[in-house]
Amino acid sequence: MTDPAPAGLRRQLLEGELSLLGQIPSASNLTLVCEAALDGTVVRCVYKPVRGETPLWDFPDGTLAGREVAARLIDAALGWDLIPETVLRDEGPPGAEFGPGMLQAWIDQPDEPPHPEPVEVFPANAVPDDYLPVLRAHEDDGTVIAVAHATTEQLHRLAVLDAVLNNADRKGGHILVDGDGRLYGIDHGLTLHTEPKLRTMLWGWAGEPAAEPLRADLAMLSDRLAGDTTFAASLCGLITGEEYQALAERVAALAAGQTLPRPPGQRAIPWPPF
Repeated sequence: MTDPAPAGLRRQLLEGELSLLGQIPSASNLTLVCEAALDGTVVRCVYKPVRGETPLWDFPDGTLAGREVAARLIDAALGWDLIPETVLRDEGPPGAEFGPGMLQAWIDQPDEPPHPEPVEVFPANAVPDDYLPVLRAHEDDGTVIAVAHATTEQLHRLAVLDAVLNNADRKGGHILVDGDGRLYGIDHGLTLHTEPKLRTMLWGWAGEPAAEPLRADLAMLSDRLAGDTTFAASLCGLITGEEYQALAERVAALAAGQTLPRPPGQRAIPWPPF
């Protein structure tokens, strides 16, 4: 497989000829693995058709693909590049009659994942100093364990992005690390709701403001949300006007130093957590 230059990846996903490789059976929505071929270059990608979305009680039907693309646009506007390149396609690979959907660049992970991983389970009395515990539980034999996440700059940035996006589904398994140690977040269909929905495994920074450099990025995004009509039109083609306004308010508040949300009394952790 030959990787395109980063600047050409979006075009590759938008215009490449798709071929179906297989399905990810563990995904809650229909998720297909494809290749996109263009000008002699082939990249692997993930295709999630709107038709394969599982209906939810708290998110409108048929909107998850658009939310994934909107999340990527916001991430790219911040310059953080934590979400793989994501686009909308009118149709999937030939022979797969699923219609419009989201196409996202595939992230290759090493055969041996990092140890410990960004979100990891430890004995309750052995959580490393550079990890923050977010959940305690008992094993079947009564052993107390702790779920904790790392305190790296990349992961903090992802936690702030989740607060911006109002991400209702930040599972541990939705955090990927490639062979170069670069961190990515995936699965952003449950984002950008008008109501507070944050459910995450990254609660360790709750009650603290975003780091100063990130607040500077958020301030620039806040200005863009308020004054860039082209950017606004792109997002409002994917989410509602009310959702756009709620996004703008979250960004402005975090840029001004408002602390990251604290866990609600219930439904603070996505299920399953990994």
